[in-house]
Amino acid sequence: MVIVIGVIVILATVIGGWVGIAHGNISNLMHPGEYVIILGAASGSMIIMAPKTVLFEIAKGTVEAIKGIPYSKNSYEELFQALYELFMIGRKNGMIALEDHVNEPASSSIFSKYSSLLNNKTAMTFLCEALSPIIDGRIKAEELKPLLKVQLDTMDEQGHEPMNILFKVGDALPGFGIVAAVLGIVNTMEAIGGDTAEVGKKVGTALVGTFLGIFMAYGFVTPLAVNMGFIHQSKMDFLKCISSAVVSFTTGSAPAMAIETARRGVNSNLRPEAEELEKLMKSIKPA
Repeated sequence: MVIVIGVIVILATVIGGWVGIAHGNISNLMHPGEYVIILGAASGSMIIMAPKTVLFEIAKGTVEAIKGIPYSKNSYEELFQALYELFMIGRKNGMIALEDHVNEPASSSIFSKYSSLLNNKTAMTFLCEALSPIIDGRIKAEELKPLLKVQLDTMDEQGHEPMNILFKVGDALPGFGIVAAVLGIVNTMEAIGGDTAEVGKKVGTALVGTFLGIFMAYGFVTPLAVNMGFIHQSKMDFLKCISSAVVSFTTGSAPAMAIETARRGVNSNLRPEAEELEKLMKSIKPA
């Protein structure tokens, strides 16, 4: 919800400062035609630029940005606990013992204990698809790392598509503001020679169009795209953590070492300390 605070700060300082300190009249900004031209043109350009799937991701990403970063320290702690349990079973009973957990994670006695992980469909799909070919013997352990890298690279590229569109829309908004302003000046030309107050009102309306285009671009659209970038990176970091642990374990590392390898790659703000992780591993109750 931090993004909401940012919106309030922008509106309070820009609009509030203009009205309260510069003694501006808020009604001078109320020109529906300018809003329709600018927002309509921006929306239309976005529809032209992006396929339907990307438009859906933009809407989804906006909601996620309002909610904030989806991962916390507890998310990583539950991930490490679940992975440790899986790896211990795999080491004691062979990878084939993980088949039921991977094929039917919703009914797994391990995953059912860690709701934040189980409810994360993207992470669960990635984890199960990473372990599945090793369990089935379709690939060798050393072939897993490049396979996951290809998958992560593709997901990363797809994740940047909504942000790229928003950045382009942000770049275009000042231009659409100028379009609205030019149309306003065209109306002003018709009033030349008439009432001076009416001419001034039309010029003011035209200038509002320029203001709105710049204000929406740099106050909302571009910052939203940047915020979505952080959300996307947090998702990729979580998946890379899973990849690191699975690759380490399947290539011969002990369960504890595989988890420690993954822990080292976690952002310092979310990474549990080594002592904390050790306590978490000891607190696990066998499924």
